[in-house]
Amino acid sequence: MSMFPFLLDVERPRRLSDQHFALALTPEDILTMVAPQYTSDYYRPWKQLSNLLRDVGSTIKADKAKFQINLDVQHFAPEEISVKTADGFVIVEARHDEKRDQHGWVSRHFKRRYALPEGCTFDSVQSCLSSDGVLTVTAPLERPQAVNERVVPIIKTGPVKTQIDGSKTELGDGEAPQSPVENGQ
Repeated sequence: MSMFPFLLDVERPRRLSDQHFALALTPEDILTMVAPQYTSDYYRPWKQLSNLLRDVGSTIKADKAKFQINLDVQHFAPEEISVKTADGFVIVEARHDEKRDQHGWVSRHFKRRYALPEGCTFDSVQSCLSSDGVLTVTAPLERPQAVNERVVPIIKTGPVKTQIDGSKTELGDGEAPQSPVENGQ
């Protein structure tokens, strides 16, 4: 089977894993550290099935109507998260100082930059945080305006010309024009 359809599959959301800082490693992570030659660069969706079922990481989706980012920030309080727009990017940053958890003391910090697609404006970016710790950043895509195009108005001047019997043309003030033959030309 060819890999070409998978390379051009733009409808599939792109996913960034490893959002759970200081948590347990997966068996694949341990295998990668012990024996890097056993890691695979092949596309194997069944290996990502456990991550898909847990729904970890960040998902980026852009369609005709909007650009959307879903980011798992459950380890941060709402006041520890900031969302900004600058230079064509959405910047999501979260930081908390050391605090105690079940494994000991942990401090976390991350900063992600997502490029805004063409058609999104800085003012239209919105973010919301769900009760289960998923930050959703959305920006509607505006319809593209035609570049260097404007509608030129048509200005009506002078008397209206009307067609009579298909052979004579009459001016709006009642005078019939003379043909060059009738004028002797």
